[in-house]
Amino acid sequence: MSRLRYRTVRSGGPNAGRRTACRLLGALGVLWAAATFTFLAQTLLPGNRAVLVLNDQLGQARISYPPAQLAPVNEQFGFNKPLVVQYLSYLGGLVRGNLGQSYALHESVATVIRNEAAPTLVLTATALVLAWIISVCLTVLTAKRTPLVSVLGSGLEIVAAAVPTYWIGVLLLVIFTINLQILPVQGGTSLPGLILPALTLAIPLAGFLGQLTRDAFVTAMDQPFVTSARARGVSDSRVRMLHVLRHAILPAVTASGWAMGSLISGAVIAETVFARPGLGQILVAAAEQRDAPVVSGVVILVAAVYVIANLLVDIAYTLIDPRLAPT
Repeated sequence: MSRLRYRTVRSGGPNAGRRTACRLLGALGVLWAAATFTFLAQTLLPGNRAVLVLNDQLGQARISYPPAQLAPVNEQFGFNKPLVVQYLSYLGGLVRGNLGQSYALHESVATVIRNEAAPTLVLTATALVLAWIISVCLTVLTAKRTPLVSVLGSGLEIVAAAVPTYWIGVLLLVIFTINLQILPVQGGTSLPGLILPALTLAIPLAGFLGQLTRDAFVTAMDQPFVTSARARGVSDSRVRMLHVLRHAILPAVTASGWAMGSLISGAVIAETVFARPGLGQILVAAAEQRDAPVVSGVVILVAAVYVIANLLVDIAYTLIDPRLAPT
């Protein structure tokens, strides 16, 4: 009976296609909401956008210009068109991959992001891998051990998750750069320059993922399959790594989809603390200069990464436990 049911779950049928379509529509909905929010942020914030563009072009800080001087800018960027027309034009540009023109850098936002996205994506991916390694090692080594070891592991996870990211960055900078002098002050694109920024982002996330994994790990350790595995002579380390961990990491896998978007946001802090190139530096500069198209482009990129990460999480679910395949 269980074998027949397992095949039914695997086959999926039309329900699987319906669920996939719903998830794709949900992903498009998230991207549409992010695009709409960024458009409203550009158009409804106080200040004349044509004045901002001229201030960036002329290197001034004036609050008004003659209408004749503003007219070419309004015409070039479409600021003089009705709001609905601007909105539809904006969405049409996004569909074609056009994120608009940077006010301050005088080039397309897509080009700006393309030039700076690689260091940030490398940083966030490295931080996610390190967070998983730290959380899994800490959970496997300390969960369901002696009371002292279990409390110590749980306490480390709580502290790691609670400490602010910028404080961890400063602390790592003081220890490994100023005192030990084994890592560079500025986080460049080299491997040594990647270590401290990645750890800055990974440590808080490892604490959060560790708490999720620990609860599920402790529950799984009390399940009958653990007793059965030990009765067959399987060692404790193999039981933990091959049997229990597979069941315990599912909650943390779910959180990883959210974590990717969060890590890109946190990269702003890490790249600022370690003077590392990437979207963080560009975003801070764009916010200071009120370069709304660049800020909007980064927001849409974060939303896209969040959507893609959650779709990958769904795929990872079925790889970890085929019984969770969509029905």
